[in-house]
Amino acid sequence: MQMPRDSFPTDWSPPPVEFLNKPKKAPPAKKGPLEDLEKDPPDPNQKVELASLEELFWNMASPSQQAGTPEISSGSSQCYINNLDYLLQEKREQALEQEWEQLLQQTHPRLKSSVCDDNDDSDTEAVLMPEHRMLVEKFSVSLQVISPVHPGETVFLPRRHPLPCFLDSSRLKPHSPLEELFLRSSLPEQLSFLHNGLLSNLYLHAADCPQPLLQWLFQLLTWPPETSSRAFGLLWDLSIDGLFRQPDEDMHFWCPSLQEVKEVFSSLGAYNPALYPQGPFQHSARVLESEASLDSQDPPQEVALDIKLNYIYKFLTLCLLVRPVSYTDASILDLMELLCRAGLDVGLCLLPKTDLQQLLLLLLERIQEWPGKLQPLCCALSWVSDHHHNLLALVQFFLDVTPRGRQLRSQLSLVIIARMLGQQESLPFSAEKTQLALLSQLLSLMRPSSLRQCLGIETLPSSLGQHSKASAELDYKVCYLCHSLLTLAGVVVSSQDITPNQWGELQLLCMQLDRHISTHIRESPQAMHRTKLKDLATQTYIRWQDLLAHCQPQGQYFSPWKDI
Repeated sequence: MQMPRDSFPTDWSPPPVEFLNKPKKAPPAKKGPLEDLEKDPPDPNQKVELASLEELFWNMASPSQQAGTPEISSGSSQCYINNLDYLLQEKREQALEQEWEQLLQQTHPRLKSSVCDDNDDSDTEAVLMPEHRMLVEKFSVSLQVISPVHPGETVFLPRRHPLPCFLDSSRLKPHSPLEELFLRSSLPEQLSFLHNGLLSNLYLHAADCPQPLLQWLFQLLTWPPETSSRAFGLLWDLSIDGLFRQPDEDMHFWCPSLQEVKEVFSSLGAYNPALYPQGPFQHSARVLESEASLDSQDPPQEVALDIKLNYIYKFLTLCLLVRPVSYTDASILDLMELLCRAGLDVGLCLLPKTDLQQLLLLLLERIQEWPGKLQPLCCALSWVSDHHHNLLALVQFFLDVTPRGRQLRSQLSLVIIARMLGQQESLPFSAEKTQLALLSQLLSLMRPSSLRQCLGIETLPSSLGQHSKASAELDYKVCYLCHSLLTLAGVVVSSQDITPNQWGELQLLCMQLDRHISTHIRESPQAMHRTKLKDLATQTYIRWQDLLAHCQPQGQYFSPWKDI
């Protein structure tokens, strides 16, 4: 069989189309210097200057390299390409431009004022269109975050010079000429005795140390660290030395009274706003320049205040260890309130409070009537500050290493929650209800919508712009308050010894936490404080669920042999 031939001829081609066959103009090719020399030979009668190697390299470079490489041509044929000469030339031109600008501003002062006006106009905020403003508000991120550090209270005011501390030597009889010289000297000379170590030679190994001297040294703890450190060292040595020299049955150990402690805190700059509504009382600065020159190089004010307070805390701890019954229950309650108020000073927020925590723990153990004084102490401490975060920091002053410490932390947290929610008077703290049952009543009031009503939603302005800004501010305050209250609720639960009998109460708390708080928090990229509150609620829920798993009561199975 033969294959059929192709129906199209082999030499077939389409008809020519004129507009497709128009000749295209080729772009002129870039000629190098060598091609120009070959095509256009120089005239033998004409002088030709040969190109240098740098010019040949520059002409052969690509356009991108030519654009990226700076070139400065001068009167000569030299070319500066990324070298030191180019940098120096650029520096000279900048200096020359600055001189011209200064000369122009001097000759035409109006030009300078117009330039300043243009800069001021550029700094002002541009007026946005309504649709642009809505777009900015939609994707804006709030800078308000829940701070991990409490704001603090203004307790101690700065003092430029310390208050003078005079030694009452009217009842003292000198036993040596050196002691007589010390008692008759002025305050600067007595301070020089302390700095030179002469007081240690006079009283450290004496049979009996005079009490006015100990009181004077205790007052000097409020002076700058250079003086207060020497006063504390001598006061500590004299007190310890007297313990070993006196018999146990007839031991006399000096402890400062509550009034003396208050005077020392007042010398540090503490004041009571209730006593001075017009402002703190300014003491007369009668200190001499020679006295202040002893402490010329002082640390920062916050650090110096912390050093002085730690000296006071350590000596009071020594007094409580040596004489456990040196203070009555009423004095202990007042002293604890004073110490807690001092610990909330705004300058001490970021500093550790180890000595204060040890002293508060020891004072708590020295209360005779316990737990009768627990509720009065919690009520007094709950009014130390009006800010919820400061009160949360106050709870953290007390360590949970002793049974009394855990009881105080739990009860104080519960009282603070009730006060912040306005339920302190209506909540039956003295009833037989457990703390978990009382917390269950308060947890339902910690809903963000309820807190929003408590903080005053009706006070929002009527205008749209101010209303949105005030609403965002109110939302931040609600989340901040809820965060502190939820943290205190976690302290109440963690301080309890959960038994199988309390399993149902803890399970109810978990249900209320998820129903009233977790489900009412809507996270948003523009409000990171909601995310932090949501994280705290989730962590608290997981922690309580873990406690439920460990204290779950064993199931009671049916036993037919058990008597009905």
